[in-house]
Amino acid sequence: MRMKLLSALTFATLLPLAVAQAQQEGLVPTQTLIRVDSKNPAIPTLDTTKLEVNNRQVQLTSIQPIPPTGVQIALLIDDGLRRSAAVQLEDVKKFIETLPTGTEILVGYMSNGGVRVASQFTTNHEDAVNAIRIPFGIPGISASPYFCLSEFVKHWPGNDSSSDSGPRSGTSARFAIMITNGVDPYNGSTSVLNQDSPYVETAIADAQRAGVAVSSIYYGDAGIRGGRASFSGQSYLNQLSQATGGEAYYQGMGNPVSLLPFFKEFQKDISETFIATFQADAGAMGRTQLVRINVKSSIPKLKLRHADVVRPGNHEAPQA
Repeated sequence: MRMKLLSALTFATLLPLAVAQAQQEGLVPTQTLIRVDSKNPAIPTLDTTKLEVNNRQVQLTSIQPIPPTGVQIALLIDDGLRRSAAVQLEDVKKFIETLPTGTEILVGYMSNGGVRVASQFTTNHEDAVNAIRIPFGIPGISASPYFCLSEFVKHWPGNDSSSDSGPRSGTSARFAIMITNGVDPYNGSTSVLNQDSPYVETAIADAQRAGVAVSSIYYGDAGIRGGRASFSGQSYLNQLSQATGGEAYYQGMGNPVSLLPFFKEFQKDISETFIATFQADAGAMGRTQLVRINVKSSIPKLKLRHADVVRPGNHEAPQA
């Protein structure tokens, strides 16, 4: 009798899990961000855009623009920046003030391997402006900007993407822009011969899994200086942006005179970003896996930027 009761209880416990897993198997609607990269205005369409998933052509079901009310931007500032960055704070504030009405902005400071949120996602841009302060300027306080990014995107406010139990449904297209020197102090030397960091790779995978396009503006750290540091940091930031569909701004050796041109370019990039929807295989037993994608346009000289891989079931558009 006890054995029958135990079997019944076990079956009752496992059945809902099995049903949930079965629902996650097979093809699931998936969305990814694609950004137009062209000197001339262009709009990707279903007729001019081709998608491959794991080297196999897949039919796109829709391509739609992102409304301002469907955008979340995480502004992540390295707390280890030189205190001379204070002269750039007005540029940061102007960027926030000029965001379209309805766009959500979060202000956070990268510190001790995480992000200290100064202002949660809000459409009240004045509140976000008031959260801006001078970075502490303590060398190495961020531990590593890539540790900070990984931790943040895995627990994106309002949507926790750290679980492997299934795909995540979002409410807005997610963008992050980091102001940092990009150096990974945990990977040893900044030599040109040492530019393969497992921590950068982890941050890339976490951002891809969360469906976040990561951009950056290079700015020097209070402790790590010099040409090799600039090369190493910007090399990593380029690697990060290319793999997630973002953009790494500034390729000079010193600090930029003004941040406004890069913020304007960032806003332009968002305005030229679209949401592509297609079917992707969520994998067996309900376990999602990253799938490699390639999106091309038949329009001459038009390039489409996007993340290298996506997580089946991710949604970027507002959900009904």
